[in-house]
Amino acid sequence: MPSTLAQAIGWARAELVRAGVGSPDADAVLLAAHALGLSRGETEAKAILGAAEPEGYRELVRRRARREPLQHITGTAPFRQLELAVGPGVFVPRPETELLVQLTLDRAHAWRESGETHPAVIDLGTGSGAIALAVATEDPACRVSAVEREAAALPWSRRNLRGSAVRLLECDYRDVAPETAGRFCVVVTNPPYVPSGEVPEDPEVRDHDPATALYGGDETGMLLPCAAMDTALRVLRPEGSFIMEHAESQVELVARALADRGFRGIQVHHDLTGRPRATTAELPEDLS
Repeated sequence: MPSTLAQAIGWARAELVRAGVGSPDADAVLLAAHALGLSRGETEAKAILGAAEPEGYRELVRRRARREPLQHITGTAPFRQLELAVGPGVFVPRPETELLVQLTLDRAHAWRESGETHPAVIDLGTGSGAIALAVATEDPACRVSAVEREAAALPWSRRNLRGSAVRLLECDYRDVAPETAGRFCVVVTNPPYVPSGEVPEDPEVRDHDPATALYGGDETGMLLPCAAMDTALRVLRPEGSFIMEHAESQVELVARALADRGFRGIQVHHDLTGRPRATTAELPEDLS
């Protein structure tokens, strides 16, 4: 029996609650918006006005109830001012990672104030291209490069960065070309950092995010983050900044690893939920 959009959204919310989805109200509306090809606000207005349920909506809801990520169903993920294309094979960017963009923009601004017209920024392990594209979009004066090696992620990197000013380097960030040595003002990265024994509880993460974007390479999760630090040592200019996302449990490990490599000014930054989400550090003017 045909139902109204409001009735369908109510049914969807109940289905998603039953499935354990963490944001049933928002997801029910966003799936309806996707089915209608409208914004969330337009969809909510149509529901109030008694519009009919869109065709195919219930199957979208059933997919979400099976804990397929919302972003895989809609094919997009919001990130700061961007709407990124995402899907199987690439890590879905999280709102908390937006902090890294702001930290990068702040440091690029400081470089410009010191006389650097076009600060060079590199994003190690770019995945969807979220950080690199956000920085390039919000501060066009930056010269942004992005590094990605995973075959499954690269089509998404290329798609999102196509037509932008971001230069995509298709390689392992541990092998960034020697000619970039001492070139960059800022190195930013959201590397894989989950310890090998800590399997995420959320099915959306555990079953759908690529393992290569999650696990940090050993029982501490620090192998690949430390590799990013080593690359930063090689490619940063003197007094350049390193910015990295990490787990709450890794704050001391990250600080120690940076200090051991000669970084200075090590500082922890908290996300909007108050969790220690990122650490920044600077290369000294003279590392010797």
